[in-house]
Amino acid sequence: MNLPNKITLTRIFMIPVFIAVFYLEVFGATPWQYLIAAGIFVLAASTDALDGHIARSRHLVTDLGKFLDPIADKVLVSTALILMLTRPVAFSVTPFGQWGTLAAGICVSVILARELIVSGFRLIAAGKKVVLAADKLGKMKTVFQDVSIALLLAASPWAGELGGQIVLYIGLACFAVCTVLTVLSGVNYIVKNKAVLKEEKGGEANG
Repeated sequence: MNLPNKITLTRIFMIPVFIAVFYLEVFGATPWQYLIAAGIFVLAASTDALDGHIARSRHLVTDLGKFLDPIADKVLVSTALILMLTRPVAFSVTPFGQWGTLAAGICVSVILARELIVSGFRLIAAGKKVVLAADKLGKMKTVFQDVSIALLLAASPWAGELGGQIVLYIGLACFAVCTVLTVLSGVNYIVKNKAVLKEEKGGEANG
């Protein structure tokens, strides 16, 4: 197994560590676990760019890497978003209270639905031996997504203080932008590559 794939696997192995730290509160730990969890998330998310850069620069791109890398990213982000809904400190800090948490739940559902749809779309393309590159909107979505998760996690212990609330509102703004970009990038991705869904006569797909 080459270095990029090892880095990707490290990201996957960090997910259960992230979960355990997030829920340390259950065992009587201080609220600092959210800040530590944010650090683990940032470290794990940063390995995405690292393994990709090494794989491309050293010509170490493999089928295993193509399979593991997107799975690692999606599982990491999905896990973080779902966990945050179980402890909605960051989302309930808004003046809307529980309505803020409800809105966050809807946004998370949209984000997860988009990832499932795009993943299915990529499977169809892969079956036709078509490589679909990520577009700029998708990359921007990922940046806002990771930044929002990190900020919301890190500031949660100080949700009752002014400084913490400011950071939380910045994180919520990034989360809102991320949700919009999620929809736009998903639609753009499918529309731009709609030829993948076309089939030739006799049932054979277009390549």
